Amino acid sequence: MMLRPSPRTDVNRSAVLAHLGAHGHASRADLARSLNVSPALMTSLTKDLLSDGLLVELENSPSQGGRPGRMLGLVSTAGRAIGVKVVADHVAFVEVGIDGSVTRSASETFDASASTMLSDLVVLLRHFIAGGSDAPLLGIGVGVPGSVDSQENGLVDSTQLTWNQVPIGTELRRELSLPVIVENNVNALAVAERLYGIGRSHDNFLVVTIGTGIGGGIVIDGTVLRGSRGGSGELGHIAVAVDGPACTCGNSGCLEAVIGEAALLRTARDAGIIPVSAGIAALRDAADRGETNAARIFSDAGELLGRTLAGVVHTLDPEAVVVLGEGTAAWDHWSIGFEPAFRSHLISSRRSIPVTVETWQDESWAQGAAALVLATPFDADGVAGNQGSLVRKRLVEQSRGVA
Repeated sequence: MMLRPSPRTDVNRSAVLAHLGAHGHASRADLARSLNVSPALMTSLTKDLLSDGLLVELENSPSQGGRPGRMLGLVSTAGRAIGVKVVADHVAFVEVGIDGSVTRSASETFDASASTMLSDLVVLLRHFIAGGSDAPLLGIGVGVPGSVDSQENGLVDSTQLTWNQVPIGTELRRELSLPVIVENNVNALAVAERLYGIGRSHDNFLVVTIGTGIGGGIVIDGTVLRGSRGGSGELGHIAVAVDGPACTCGNSGCLEAVIGEAALLRTARDAGIIPVSAGIAALRDAADRGETNAARIFSDAGELLGRTLAGVVHTLDPEAVVVLGEGTAAWDHWSIGFEPAFRSHLISSRRSIPVTVETWQDESWAQGAAALVLATPFDADGVAGNQGSLVRKRLVEQSRGVA
């Protein structure tokens, strides 16, 4: 009988690279303590990473009575990855090092509904790639708001982008001759959280995004759940209002249709709180100034989000919840309604579940997409298919000096 490899073991390898990149040289013992793994496992992990040319042994660490430990350092030229966030009106790019740290970023205007959108995206990507470092480019990760059939194929359905069966993965690979991994944008964020965020200490957690839409990424036993069609985690399309407003998905009364950015703005404009031409920043500013009606729009949204997430927590039983997205800029106002509604609708044994709200930058989406590439060399389950194999091949070849 073949035992399935542990996804946690594989993700630990990426975490070793991330830790050394963020904190500098460390001994195996230091890494084992920091990443909460056994010394034996750390020895095995670092042996593989040294063999692949991703780590290098340096001087001995200071001894406190025992045998001095060899310090390990990151081979910073081992590779880089590019992450792409695609939304309706623009694309964001980041270049990250092998440790996941962002080395440069850019944002460009983009029309996802244009007939030329695929060729436009290729042009923008080529321009961004051309300005990169000399480190080998391992691949491109693309995050989109919608369902993706598989990370390898990259066939996308997205109501936000008005895309139906768009073969973005196939087209980008053909035009750029690089490995391309495509995933739902919130699932990509969940991968990044697993590698670099609170997911390092939790095997089961839920990522929730608030902003233009409402999304969810589900991690169970260390693995991001994709579902049968790559569409799991569509929290925004849970029906919450009978005869509610129309949603972009074609239904009505969805959570996203009630508390997504467009819905909040519609409510504020109809009430005369902000001008018709104003955006979400104006509504947030009004709430910050203490305008009661503006603050209530956010708190009411938070209350509905809290009640809905309580049901999701009962269904999935995660250890923790992470809230991300552009909407967190106004979380002080959302939380007034969210916290009491969320806690009061949980059964008593789950009311202490931690909810972490992370600070937000637009490039976080793209960084999540780049994490798809950095995770694939250590993907025990083959989620990225042949594209993951190609990333692995490029990583090993460059570490051995193969042109």
